Amino acid sequence: MKTYNVIGLMSGTSCDGLDIAFCQFIFKNEKWSFDIVASKMVEYSSDWRTKLKNTFRLSNSELTKLDTDLGIYFGNETKQFIEENKLTCIDFIASHGHTIFHKPDEDFTLQIACGKEIKKAAGLPVINDFRSADVAAGGQGAPLVPIGDELLFSEFDYCLNIGGIANISYKENGIRKAKDVCFANMALNPLALEMGYEYDDKGHLAAQGVINPQLLWKLQALDFDGKSLGIEQYNEFFLPILEKSPSIAETKIATVTEYLALKIAEKLTENSTLLITGGGAYNLFLIEKIKQYSKANVVKASKELIEFKEALIFAFLGVLKMENIPNCLASVTGAKEDVVGGVLVE
Repeated sequence: MKTYNVIGLMSGTSCDGLDIAFCQFIFKNEKWSFDIVASKMVEYSSDWRTKLKNTFRLSNSELTKLDTDLGIYFGNETKQFIEENKLTCIDFIASHGHTIFHKPDEDFTLQIACGKEIKKAAGLPVINDFRSADVAAGGQGAPLVPIGDELLFSEFDYCLNIGGIANISYKENGIRKAKDVCFANMALNPLALEMGYEYDDKGHLAAQGVINPQLLWKLQALDFDGKSLGIEQYNEFFLPILEKSPSIAETKIATVTEYLALKIAEKLTENSTLLITGGGAYNLFLIEKIKQYSKANVVKASKELIEFKEALIFAFLGVLKMENIPNCLASVTGAKEDVVGGVLVE
């Protein structure tokens, strides 16, 4: 039996905040099990959100400074989390960082939050930079969560995460497959903001809106199948369609929600079991539409799992790195081979 105690850090494309999860992993009888012992979401200040959403405007030196500053921020928040929960015997921190650029077709991806600074502030070894090795092997560097779905959540036919981007993981002919499906909260949250809300709570705003068939058709005409999605694709392809539409925000949010439900449903088989996590799992209107269009059986995840599954799995990716077990699957990223991703900072 092997046991690891790891803190996982995750900062997503929606720029809501930093997810911190202290997780215990046990390998026994040829199977991994886990427990999320403590967790916390540190909400970003408006200043941090602005910085992270405008990184494409920064010079090289400014971006380097932001990488350092975010690493210090992650490290300090992790140290405070450890003290608040009186945690001991932590093996290491596994940090996804925050994605700034993701252009695997041009052979690069960049997640900031300097591992050396996290280590210095928190006083623990750090594993970060999980995507670069896969990109170097010809892969998309994403998605990385499916190895966790394979080894920790194999009882579900589909694992769907609805964050800034909706992505799905499943098995096909015994092989783990996964893909980014479409933009989700990255599109919904700004529309809710136009209406005076931070997000569409339970989908109430979308439920009150009327779908614009022409806008829906234009969104459905976008072809993201097999592509790894990021802010670049959103700004280049998705956002211009929304901005050019004369519809009011209420109509747009209803239409985008409909688009999301249809795109997700077409990936599911009837009567399959579906685990939904990420902030979108609280969008009850969207979930009901997914059920309606797919006839899938949605399994209700715990609040902890909904909010911290990604932090949990990046902690697990760190465990696999330490065990020298591949944590990036070529079957989902398109790389030449499975690779062991992550850089250890001791």
